[in-house]
Amino acid sequence: MGCSACLQHSGRLWRAVADGSATRRVLLATHSAHKLRELQDLLDLPGTGLISLGDAEILDEATEDGSTFEENARLKAWFYAARSGLPTLADDSGLEVDALGGGPGVRTRRYAGDDATDEENNAKLLAALAHLEPEERTARYRCALVFVDSADAVGSDGLVTQGTLEGRIAQAARGSGGFGYDPIFEPAGEPPGGRTVAELTREQKNRISHRAIAAGRMAALLRKRG
Repeated sequence: MGCSACLQHSGRLWRAVADGSATRRVLLATHSAHKLRELQDLLDLPGTGLISLGDAEILDEATEDGSTFEENARLKAWFYAARSGLPTLADDSGLEVDALGGGPGVRTRRYAGDDATDEENNAKLLAALAHLEPEERTARYRCALVFVDSADAVGSDGLVTQGTLEGRIAQAARGSGGFGYDPIFEPAGEPPGGRTVAELTREQKNRISHRAIAAGRMAALLRKRG
């Protein structure tokens, strides 16, 4: 199936779900089981099931060379929509630390190297900020979501939402929940040395996270779109 035909097929699938004649499958542009489960919960769209790149047996990797989270999310959305023939939702999220001039930013996942683990990324960031007091460790999580299907011109913006969670980088890692930088991120409202995101329950995290904010806004747009 060619790219144009794939996207035409995805539009028919989306409309069929809207009138109740089919179950909607939406490709989430990720291999992460954590992200898949989190976004499925956060979107809360009855009749809609997210599938991962692994579920769709897609091995190709999109080139993420954008300078912002939104640009990278859009690149991934169109890349995987063309290969799958499915409506596609792409997330690009990361951490901005004020003391690092907004870094690691779009290199959040690769901060300690292209194949770095979460633990290695966290350790590098803690070392970089070791000399700073709590008030100098301000940071934020950002999330950009982009949804595309055949209702959108190829390469266009698609549906775009964003979310932000303000906070600070902890002095040490704490907690076993979440993923990424969650063990070293204290959300706004917590005192220095208070709970990290990794110490919150899943329900607590889903009420405040950057991804929750972006997903809530995206769900509203998708319901409106029908």
